[in-house]
Order: sequence, then C-alpha cells, then structure tokens
Amino acid sequence: METLNSSLHRTHFLSAPLLHYSTFNPQVYTLFKKPSLSFSISCKLKTSQDVKKKNENVSKKIVLSDTQPPPLKNEEALGKVERTRGVFGLVKRLPRRVLAVFSNLPLAIGEMFAIAGLMAIGTVIEQGETPEFYFDKYPEDNPVLGFFTWRWVLTLGFDHMFSSPIFLGLLVLMGLSLMSCTYTTQIPLVKVARRWKFLQSAEAIRKQEFSDSLPRASIQDLGVILMGAGYEVFLKGPFLYAFKGLVGRFAPIGVHIAMLLIMAGGTLSATGSFRGSVTVPQGLNFVMGDVLGPMGFLSTPTDSFNTEVHVNKFYMDYYDSGEVKQFHTDLSLFDLGGKEVMRKTISVNDPLRYGGITMYQTDWSFSALQILKDDEGPFNLAMAPLKVNGDKKLYGTFLPVGDVNSSNVKGMYVLLALIP
Repeated sequence: METLNSSLHRTHFLSAPLLHYSTFNPQVYTLFKKPSLSFSISCKLKTSQDVKKKNENVSKKIVLSDTQPPPLKNEEALGKVERTRGVFGLVKRLPRRVLAVFSNLPLAIGEMFAIAGLMAIGTVIEQGETPEFYFDKYPEDNPVLGFFTWRWVLTLGFDHMFSSPIFLGLLVLMGLSLMSCTYTTQIPLVKVARRWKFLQSAEAIRKQEFSDSLPRASIQDLGVILMGAGYEVFLKGPFLYAFKGLVGRFAPIGVHIAMLLIMAGGTLSATGSFRGSVTVPQGLNFVMGDVLGPMGFLSTPTDSFNTEVHVNKFYMDYYDSGEVKQFHTDLSLFDLGGKEVMRKTISVNDPLRYGGITMYQTDWSFSALQILKDDEGPFNLAMAPLKVNGDKKLYGTFLPVGDVNSSNVKGMYVLLALIP
C-alpha cells in the first residue's frame, strides 16, 4: 500500500497479492480525513467450485485504520497457548483413537483365538497339582514336542491356567474390545435405525432401492396391512413411514453384554474362589477351612470355613441287574460350639450348599476293611488302591495271621476288585 500523489490526501493503492488464488482489478479511492477508512472490493474467486459457479462475485468490506497496527505482545506466551491447545486437542482425540484400536475386528478375532488356545492348553495340562507332579510329567530330559517342559508350565502359570495373568489379561482385552465395539458401532447403528422421516417427493421415493406405484391404494389400508405384517407405522397427513427389525439392532448389544457377564463371572470365580477335595471315611470329621485352598488373589475366607463336617453314613443304591444306581452320603454340619446347624444326604448332582460353600460328591473308594475274628472286633484293615488298566477299581490289604509282633509275620493278601 503506497501513496500515489502528494496532493491527494490519504489516497491508497491496493495490490493484487492480498487475495490468494484470485484475480483482482486494483482501483484508486480517495478518502477525506477520517480516523478510519472503509470501502468495498469486488473480485472473482477461482476455486475448486468454479466448475459449478463460474461467475460468482464475492463482496467484502474492509476497514482500514489510520494508525499502524500494534505489535504483537507476549509472543512466547501465545506460542505456549497454541501448544497447550495442541495438547488438549491430542487429549481429546486420544480416547477416540484408543476406541478405534480396541474395536478393530481382526484384533477381537485374534483375542478369541488366543483365549480358545489357552483354554485348550488348560484342558490338556492337569490343573492345581504340586510342582513335583509337573517335574515328573514334563521332565527336562524328555520334553514334550521337543521343547515343552515343566518350566513352561510353572513360569507361565499353566498349572492354574484360568487364573493366570496371561489368561486374565486376554479376558480384559476381549472385554475392552466388546465394549469399544458396542460404543462405537452397535449403539450408533441403533440410533440411526430409530431415526425416521417422511419422504415428501415422488422423486425421492423413486430413488429408493425398491419402489412402486399404487394408484388406487388407500394409505390407511396400507398402514393396517403393514401393521399386521409386524411393521411400526407412522402417518403424517398423506404420508406414511413404516419399519421393522429394530429389535434385531439390539441383538448384538445383548450378545456383547452376555459375553461380558460370562467373562466377568468366570474371572471372579477363578480369582476369588476356594477349591479342595478330601476323602473321609464313614464316621470321621473334617473342617472346611482345612481342605479348601485359595484359587486367586481375590479369595477371602468366610466364617463358614470354621464349620466341621461329620460323615454319618455312605451307601449305594443298585439296579436289579446289580449295577450301581446312585451314591449317597449323609452329612452333618457343626459350628464352633458343637451345635448341628445342618444335615443333608447328598448324592450325584445333588450337592450341599452352606455359607457360600458348595459340597459335591465327586468320587468314592474303600478306605478300610472291617473284619470279625472269633466274635472279636471289628478290626479295621486299611485298603490301598492299586493301579490297573481299564475301568476296574482294585484295592488291596494284608491280613496278618499269628503273632503280629513277630519279626516274620505271616498272613494273607486280600484283593477287592470293583467292576462298574
């Protein structure tokens, strides 16, 4: 901007580079002693929209001040503000980017396959055994598949697979993927499906994927027919809008919620429960807390752990063919004061539940053999299970004959075989 003539007071010339990507015809304007100057500019803009609007005139009003604009102050502070805005913008965009990562379908599929693989490994490898068991089962001098030894089992937590950090971490990632997909995809689809509007022009209706003309049809009759077919119908004057299948939009959300509940329940059960097993002969007792061990870091004992269980009787029902029909165990529960608080006969698929503890009858065996000798006794002979092939159960004991205090005790072996 420069002065053309000294005799012309406050006459200014505007040069074309003030407008980017435009052609501008400079003009001279004379303004008389005003504190601020204003005038209008007409120009033609060449933009990407010139194909549609070739001769569009844009008018702008520019106000020019007589004084020099003040210099920028605190440029360093302004730079900090811009950087702060950039940080805040990044923070605002970060949740969206995180949701986009977790809602990725290939990632969710990979998580499901990884969880399924770990579950298969947990099914093959015996769970909850002592370290010595894995030392013998997976020795280093004869590794399974050439590399798998007890170190893999104990280091990665495969001996308690379903409460191991690897398995629980994958469950957490899977839960985040399900929630992200629900929030970013399924809920917006439901919102879009619930939006409805009336198409008020024949041209808009013809642009639909399917359209037809019914000259003699009544809109009321059509609405009744559509309602009978399960559609939701809306009428507005001569216009009708109908839809169905909105409930189906909620189905994926319901599936995701069900999966989240199942995983949450499984995780809580794996990390906050107790498990244990014990073989108790008829007539003896045991304390619940002595046989139950924690399964995870959330396991917390309760007052019911002090309950004492007494095995009153064990008996079996038989079919007419002689096969075993059902097993029964008569149990009594006593508190610390020795008072019986509950009594129940449990059987297969009919457990005892008390104080948050569920007691199942999982197996049975012979613990002792009682014999009578010359109307004396009974004498209890401990029975030991013997390893056999197949479904047979074989137990053995030793019956001394003669002087039991002799260094050369004589007797007989007693074997008991059970064939299911």
